[in-house]
Amino acid sequence: MRKHFEFLLLLLLPFQAYSQQKFSADELFANARTEAFEKKDYPKSISLAKQALEIAPNYTDISVFLGRLYTWNKDIDSARAVFEQLDKKNVQDDDYFIAYASLEYWNDNNSKAIEIIDKGLSYHPQSESLWLLKAKSYNSAKDYTAAKNAIENVLKINQKNTEANSLAVRINDLAAKNAVSITYNYSHFDKQFANDWHIVSVGYKRVTPIGSIILRANYANKFAENGAQFELEAYPRLSDMFYLYVGGAYSNDVGIFPKYRTGVSLNANLPKSFEAEIGYRQLYFTNNIWMYTASVGKYYKNFWFNLKTYLTPDNKNISHSYTATVRYYTKSAQDYFAFQIGTGISPEESINNLLQNDVYKLKTFKIGGEYNFSIDKNLFSVGTMYYNQEYQPNTKGNQIDVTVGYTRKF
Repeated sequence: MRKHFEFLLLLLLPFQAYSQQKFSADELFANARTEAFEKKDYPKSISLAKQALEIAPNYTDISVFLGRLYTWNKDIDSARAVFEQLDKKNVQDDDYFIAYASLEYWNDNNSKAIEIIDKGLSYHPQSESLWLLKAKSYNSAKDYTAAKNAIENVLKINQKNTEANSLAVRINDLAAKNAVSITYNYSHFDKQFANDWHIVSVGYKRVTPIGSIILRANYANKFAENGAQFELEAYPRLSDMFYLYVGGAYSNDVGIFPKYRTGVSLNANLPKSFEAEIGYRQLYFTNNIWMYTASVGKYYKNFWFNLKTYLTPDNKNISHSYTATVRYYTKSAQDYFAFQIGTGISPEESINNLLQNDVYKLKTFKIGGEYNFSIDKNLFSVGTMYYNQEYQPNTKGNQIDVTVGYTRKF
């Protein structure tokens, strides 16, 4: 009988030891993170975090994590209660200010978020996460000048911050209410045309509460003849993620310019610093040319990669145009080097009037570069593009474009 009792005791000992096992605060914290990040079980993670705080009530990292958990679980009142308690304790951790301000930013309380961020920056003036969140909050509040100043501070700390570069480009177009620009484009052909081409464009941009509006006048000398074109473009914002491009142009000098040009695109600023576009362009000379466009872009550190296509269907086939672009940003969204390579002709190029003669269905290779730089509110650009154009079947010619531009913001 005694032997049976001893054997039963040996079997129960592991279970007794397990039931008496006590996890440390660090172990419970680690388990809570596993439940949250790997299993997305926020209620279980909250329970574990609260158990850890019972063991170590002054463990700030766990309290901040608990506030984040309540935020992710959409229990806003509980999240605020955690963060307000930490505020009373005069917590100065960088992560605390980021978590608390993020809660307010995600719930559209931008002024409160900025108040928290400013307090955090008083302790951590070199925190790129706080400066980035400040830029987002000001951008959401449509204070684009303050957002631009905040994003510039991020890039001073870390020029290769991917999200900051992506946001900087979007904010840059909205920070100045007005801008005037002038651009000159020169085209030289070795065989296709006897005369060089010249195009001068003058534009005015106005930022409105719903987005940017651009008026532009183009004057061209092509085929030793002169012509003018007038354009109107708008970029209405639909949300923080989506905006439209809507454009139209008119010219009475058909051949030098299309008589009409229209275009609409839906653009999206996607997560992970991706962006995308889908839309159409229409040119009318003596007949309509319909072109459908799509593109995808990606910011990576201080690089921007973009692939864009134009597809032009007709009764027999579909003509293709592809352009790959890489930008390298130096000190701001207005300062960068760009490289392009592609095939075909797009409606945005100076040679778009060649589209009326089906030249775009022949083989075209293009490669070029651009440099943009800013001095205060003055923006300068210079670029060049080389085309190897099959302008007749099995007959090729070369074209070189040079473009210089100046923009003044105010």
